[in-house]
Amino acid sequence: MAEPTLYLFDGFNLLHAGGFGSPEELRDLLASWVAAQGARGVLVFDGEGTDERLGPLDVRWAKDADAVLERLAAEHRSRGEVAIVSSDAAVRSTAGIEVRKVASQAFMAELARPSQPPSQRGDLRDRLDPDTLAQLERLRRGER
Repeated sequence: MAEPTLYLFDGFNLLHAGGFGSPEELRDLLASWVAAQGARGVLVFDGEGTDERLGPLDVRWAKDADAVLERLAAEHRSRGEVAIVSSDAAVRSTAGIEVRKVASQAFMAELARPSQPPSQRGDLRDRLDPDTLAQLERLRRGER
């Protein structure tokens, strides 16, 4: 399956799964993440707030966020790869079989993984601080 080009995020569901302090904190993280993925995203919250766009992330507030997420999944699933991020079983089941479903907790675990792969060398250089490593390199080159 190809990587999603559109991510639909269940706002308060993801906010609680990630232990964020505010919707703005979640919004900022997702805006950066979606941009790094080269995708677009829509973050939908229940309630009243100001709709906004941060780069490739749209933030929407709605009376019924679940209905908005379901509608967006239906509208976009035939146009590209869509992923819905929610732990709400009703939202995930109505998104359609063409839509990739990701539980909020699983998504947060993916976000927490380091972006750099672990070093493959496994030698002493990996355990030295940069200053010590620089001093040893100067000694190796005969510099003082």
